[in-house]
Amino acid sequence: MRDLALLPKAHLHVHLESTVRPDTLAEIATANGRPVPALAANVPFDGFRQFADHNALVRECLLRPEDFHRIAVEFCADEAAQGTRWAEVTFTAAAHGERLGDLEMPLEAVLAGLAEGGAAYGVECRVLLDHSRRRSVERARRTVQLATRYAGDGVIGVGVAGEESYPLAPFAEVFAAATDAGVHVVHHAGECEGPDSVREAITVGRAERLGHGIRVLEDPDLTAEVRDRGIALEVCPSSNVALGIVNGMAAHPLPRLREAGLIVTLNTDIPSNIGTSLSEEYARVADAFGYDDAVLAGLARASIDASFAPEETKHALRREVDAWLAAPCRELSRP
Repeated sequence: MRDLALLPKAHLHVHLESTVRPDTLAEIATANGRPVPALAANVPFDGFRQFADHNALVRECLLRPEDFHRIAVEFCADEAAQGTRWAEVTFTAAAHGERLGDLEMPLEAVLAGLAEGGAAYGVECRVLLDHSRRRSVERARRTVQLATRYAGDGVIGVGVAGEESYPLAPFAEVFAAATDAGVHVVHHAGECEGPDSVREAITVGRAERLGHGIRVLEDPDLTAEVRDRGIALEVCPSSNVALGIVNGMAAHPLPRLREAGLIVTLNTDIPSNIGTSLSEEYARVADAFGYDDAVLAGLARASIDASFAPEETKHALRREVDAWLAAPCRELSRP
């Protein structure tokens, strides 16, 4: 067993507000006079709504520029420790900005923290700005405006998240504008809802990747289309289990997604909430499906290939994955 913390990876689906260390959350909440939300690590949520309500309590603790800066620096440290070399972290910038009466401050503080942490810990980070399907088109428009304005400072994309029962159609013009501006588009779809959600994401929403996308297999024609178009899936098995979307790791469709020829990348989504890390996610998948190091290296390569990293970065990381796999295998404990 090779050391999974040394396997170079890209982390494509992880929400910054769901990466906050428990001790950090407690310190920030106390400093800001907020109740400390209890992290439910390793305890399943009673559906998506309960998770969303819990996450709202975490977000309410973040008030000052130093709060956002700190969690971004610590995100870099924690990712580097898991072998992440390139991270595309999702952040709900416009919602924080509206809540705090300063649209730019939360994003600027996060970008500064990622730049500092990235330089200190050797991980390159970019930001994807998300928008809740339940919220206004105007806020989505502000999200795209932020993405365009800060594109040269580390923001690379936008997308919708949240409850998929809310349609994407009202946002069609907004994401067309994002595409026209050269901003990448990635939507959550095919997690809590089925193929219609995926189809809407790639047609109306112009998605280049799919956050989750695990229910695409319910429609063979759509599966073939996603495969043929090379649209990668950001698969988050432990999150799917914790939110009750999949009944246990052994039941997760990840192997069937790979067998269907789809591009599968492995991610954590909400690591602090469910007590996992990216290396642990790789280990859990290996244990559940009997994957050897060659398969895990293939998942790492898929994450690198599907990322929005520059081609020279991808090339360098592919070589590092090959070197990891070529190294002698030693007796090492899993994360």
